[in-house]
Amino acid sequence: MSSLDLFLWVIFPSICLTVFVLGHIYRYNTDQFGWSAKSSQFLEKKKLKWGSILFHWGIIFVFFGHVAGVLIPKIIYDNIGITDHMYHFGAVWFGGAAGVICVIGGALLFMRRASVKRIRVNSKFKDWLSLVLLGIVVIVGFTNTVGYTASGGDFDYRTTIGPWFRGILTFNPEPAYMIGAPIGFQAHILLAFVLFAVWPFTRLVHVWSLPLEYLKRKYLVYRRMAPAKNVTKRN
Repeated sequence: MSSLDLFLWVIFPSICLTVFVLGHIYRYNTDQFGWSAKSSQFLEKKKLKWGSILFHWGIIFVFFGHVAGVLIPKIIYDNIGITDHMYHFGAVWFGGAAGVICVIGGALLFMRRASVKRIRVNSKFKDWLSLVLLGIVVIVGFTNTVGYTASGGDFDYRTTIGPWFRGILTFNPEPAYMIGAPIGFQAHILLAFVLFAVWPFTRLVHVWSLPLEYLKRKYLVYRRMAPAKNVTKRN
């Protein structure tokens, strides 16, 4: 194992995750008023509608697909009767569909930010950085799913990338799992860790600001105000 392998699959991911955690703590303690997506809906909303809907729903399903494939050990699927064929069928078709939706939504949001002057003028470098980097990560991952897995590639990330990533999270990394991984999967992972490192300093922090309190809040009842009656002035 070379020094480069040790850096790429142990040191670099650890640094990025450390920045991810400490960066969020720092951002929350120093910039709570900026802890939002800074919605640009008031600048333009027609193009935002479909781009936002497609991207957010797509990325939600992509996220849970990664949880199912990377964080859940393969032995659990074996024990509950899910065969490799069943799993890969779902990963390719359902994961591929989610990837298509996410890519289309992200492209619409990018074109909106680039084509609408008012949004472009009010965009900062970190806005472009997060959008472009997130788009590259999604496209590379989607290419792996469709271009490699769907074409019959026999690489099983559940027995390689999965154990390696869980080892990173439990402070017991095993970089040997990643050395023989296809270059597309390696690029996807390294780009994802770069995204994790810049995450706390961009608008992506709004992911942690889900309005969960609305789930338990009582409904607000709105009633139309009755028209005022004419008042006759008396002498």
